Amino acid sequence: MMSTITVPSLIPLIGNINIIDIRNSMSYNNNHIIGAKNIEYTLLVNNPSKYLNKNEKYYFYCTRGMTSHKLCSYLSRLGYNVVNIAGGYESYVLEK
Repeated sequence: MMSTITVPSLIPLIGNINIIDIRNSMSYNNNHIIGAKNIEYTLLVNNPSKYLNKNEKYYFYCTRGMTSHKLCSYLSRLGYNVVNIAGGYESYVLEK
């Protein structure tokens, strides 16, 4: 089952969790959540087992949270332990 976390709940966890930015590399290189890895959406959809381990927990975000929600729903059905970051990067920027 997929779960969701708000940015205020996420902030204290940063540095101790696997955060994945699914935006394109240009957006990621422009700015991203501290410690986040960039793995673009299409790479994860097409070959999740290349990038993810079913024994680990991953927190995903996109720009506004809609694409990451869709991805998390998909990965959850495949058996991955995933959490969608509600509101995406835009919410993170507003909280900072």
